[in-house]
Amino acid sequence: CTRPGFRIHEYLYFQVLSPGDIRYIFTATPARDFGGVFNTRYDQIHLVPADPPEACGELNNGVFIQDQIALVERGGCSFLSKTRVIQEHGGRAVIIADNAYDNDSFYIEMIQDSTRRTADIPALFLLGRDGYMIRRSLEQHGLPWAVISIPVNVTSIPTYEMMQPPWTFW
Repeated sequence: CTRPGFRIHEYLYFQVLSPGDIRYIFTATPARDFGGVFNTRYDQIHLVPADPPEACGELNNGVFIQDQIALVERGGCSFLSKTRVIQEHGGRAVIIADNAYDNDSFYIEMIQDSTRRTADIPALFLLGRDGYMIRRSLEQHGLPWAVISIPVNVTSIPTYEMMQPPWTFW
């Protein structure tokens, strides 16, 4: 069952504002049948890589995820479990990047697991290459998080200003 007005493989966009070397607009896909929707636009919010990256249990940096958005890696547990861990730590949303770092084109459909649990925060799927490049940039700069705007309305941006990552084919 899908939510009213929700199309499968609808895209949602976010822009990294800093660090500057990954100041691009990224494409993500919302989870199909769990999680909330963005009813607020965050002009500047932290995108905090979870520690440990798979976020299948207690987080070492959960205090930094409170009121921010978590960047999580696929694997180890269900998409829903990861979303619930981030929600329990007070995260506003979760972006789950594929653990296949060379994945630059295939979006995985995130569906509910076999449990009867739910999650209230938005959950988005990000290509593995994009997640890897964001994490790598943060490591290179020694930064604990990126600053992003989400969601970004790309229809209002002139085409020449659309700043997609150079490694992504649109």
